[in-house]
Amino acid sequence: MAKVHWMVSLVRVITILFVLLGCFVLFLYSPFYSQFVVKGLNYFVPVDVNEVAAESQKSAALSEHETLEPGSDLWIARQAYLKLMEKTFQSEKPEDLRLIQARYKLLQELINEEQEKENEEAEKLNIPMINQQAEQDQESSAVAASTPLDFLKWNTPDNQALMEKYVSFLETFPIELPVEDAEKDETNKDLVEIKKNKDGVIETNSSSKPYAIVVLGGGLTLGANGKDIVVNNYTRLRLEKTLEVEEKYDLPIVLSGVEAPYMQAWLKERGIEAKLLENRSMNTCENSRFSSLLLQKKGGAPTVILITDEYHMPRTRRLFALNGIETVPVIAPMPTTLTQWRPSEQNYDHSRRANYEMLATIRDMLFGSSDCREVP
Repeated sequence: MAKVHWMVSLVRVITILFVLLGCFVLFLYSPFYSQFVVKGLNYFVPVDVNEVAAESQKSAALSEHETLEPGSDLWIARQAYLKLMEKTFQSEKPEDLRLIQARYKLLQELINEEQEKENEEAEKLNIPMINQQAEQDQESSAVAASTPLDFLKWNTPDNQALMEKYVSFLETFPIELPVEDAEKDETNKDLVEIKKNKDGVIETNSSSKPYAIVVLGGGLTLGANGKDIVVNNYTRLRLEKTLEVEEKYDLPIVLSGVEAPYMQAWLKERGIEAKLLENRSMNTCENSRFSSLLLQKKGGAPTVILITDEYHMPRTRRLFALNGIETVPVIAPMPTTLTQWRPSEQNYDHSRRANYEMLATIRDMLFGSSDCREVP
């Protein structure tokens, strides 16, 4: 058998590589590549909730409204609770978080009972003339309390002493934790097969109800006049999906990213009031971390509806899970749609987005996100 010259072998190898490269480029511009990547991400990227971090959300008393009167006993107790929770959140001791939450609920009950007793005593001493004068005093006090100067006067020595007393109560009061339902915990740990329905909602068998709608910003751009800053197409489509979801679920809306104020204005123009803004995050890692801190400070949300595009979703779900929050994914459309083959540029937009998220996910899972700040 004649020996093949090395130049012929080299040409064959180069030819095969060019053919493979051509096939890959053809696949990259096809409508199949991006869907292949996103299915792989949904299958391989873990979304198991970090149980230690989840303790900070378990109170599940999320509220977007601040109804407590500044300077009141309940308001001071709330400040003491938030101060202590922020200090304890990084301790990685779930029993400490549960104890503080249980003590805080007990403290609220004690304060409410004391206020009810005071109200009952005041009603017994209710004299018409005195009552009329008291109402006038309350009206004048309410007007005064609405000014910024008086709002800042809550920080008095008496209130500071009361806060220290409440902090001590939350740290040391002896209390027994309720026995948790083991079966319920096991159910909440399970996040199973993902299935997308016709509305773009990825369904899971999660037994937890969502407590909020979290919308991630996708960027900003210049308006038609070349001067005004407005949401770009990625963000706009996520907000349009938010309008659809908000019609079905009456839940607080969290807008996450530096785009948040512009997203809030966009929604307000369409009659939707989003009051929870996380406007300091600069990347996906910070989106998840800062949003979870915001939800924790507002009372806790162990499960949320998460809105972003399908390529961004697997990585985002993993990061929220690491911060203790289970997510119910809702897919927002991309600015371009997949085509059969032409125009192939639209398919490449999807492939490029899929490649970015695939590489970013690999980086996060192997090395972590180096540009993710700990606190806002």
